[in-house]
Order: sequence, then C-alpha cells, then structure tokens
Amino acid sequence: MADQIIIAVPKGRILKEVLPLFEAVGIVPEAAFGDEDSRLLRFATNRPDIGLIRVRAFDVATFVAHGAAQIGIVGSDVLMEFDYSEIYAPIDLGIGHCRISVAEPVAMAATDDPREWSHVRVATKYPNITRRHFEARGVQAECVKLNGAMEIAPVLGLSSRIVDLVSTGRTLKDNGLAEVETIAEVSSRLIVNRAAFKTRAGDIVPLVEAFRQAVGGSDAASA
Repeated sequence: MADQIIIAVPKGRILKEVLPLFEAVGIVPEAAFGDEDSRLLRFATNRPDIGLIRVRAFDVATFVAHGAAQIGIVGSDVLMEFDYSEIYAPIDLGIGHCRISVAEPVAMAATDDPREWSHVRVATKYPNITRRHFEARGVQAECVKLNGAMEIAPVLGLSSRIVDLVSTGRTLKDNGLAEVETIAEVSSRLIVNRAAFKTRAGDIVPLVEAFRQAVGGSDAASA
C-alpha cells in the first residue's frame, strides 16, 4: 500500500528484543520477519496500514531521514554518528544496551594511559564519533574507516587501536584486545521522520504514544 506507515528495523541481535515491543503495541509481523535467515527485506503485519523493512542498522537512519520509512528503531550510536536533522528521536526503548569503546591489544593496554595520548590511529565504523571524542580532549585522531572486522586491524598493523560497539566484550577478548576507554553508553531509540510526524500526525502520533506506553516511560524531546 502506497500510504502504509513503514517501520525500519535493524538486522541482527536487536531483532529478538524488538518482537515483544511490537506485540505490546499490537503489531504482529508475518512469520518470516523473526527468521534471521530470511532474505526478505519487506514484511507484512496484521495491520494493513503498517509494513516493516529489515535493513542494516546504519541504513535504518538513512531510510527514515529521507522519508522512505516514516518510523525506525535504531541504536543511539547511529544517531550520534550521522546526526540527521530530519530525524526526531522521542523515545529510548530501553533495549539493545551496549557501549562504544576504545580497545587495543592486551599487552599495550597493560602499560598504556589514555590520558597521555596526543595522536591515535584508530580503525572504526564511527569516524565522526571517534574524531569528536578525541578532539574534545585535544587528541588528534586518524581514523581508518572499516565496516566490520575491526578487531583484526591491530593484529595486521592497520591501526594500533579500534573504536567499536561492545556488548559482552567476548569478541575483543577472543581477538586479544582490551577496552581502555568508554566513549558512550548505547541503547535503541524509536525514531521518526520529522516531516512525516507533522504531515501524518493522525497516523504516527498514536503509534509513538503506543511505543511510549509499551516501555512505560515519558522520555521525549521536542520535534
């Protein structure tokens, strides 16, 4: 349907945490949506006025910012990295908790003091967050942009440090790395296209309020 409200949801680990939220607001996706092996990108729901798309986390923000999707669920890390003015993020959904951290080889971390850094070379998919973080401390950051497999960069000499999302820390440990600094705590947010929030308020505002009730909070920002 051309007038459907499209909700963009990230692939990966957050999917299982999203499903109970949808149930709480009365949205039941088709069965394939919960199947991480499904190659489908667009999914129907029990509501003919609501459709879902499942894309990469960074792309969720892009779809919503450009109005291809009216609503999305995405980590605050993505919002920090791109800072789209077209996106309104009214609700912290309280899921997808993790952190953006600086990590380096364990042997280096044993004697290293981040307070003494003046220049760092960092592999990351968050160059904007990384530069802002280090610039605020007067540290020059040379960022090597990678889309994945950051943990291998120090081993192969691409960079001495990485900035990446960390949940349990197991991937870092398995690759001989240790966290030395936390840049930001991360959780998933409900995001809305600002223009759609105004022009389709009758459709979108009740949905936003339903999500707010589902998480039991009043977290909001001015549109």
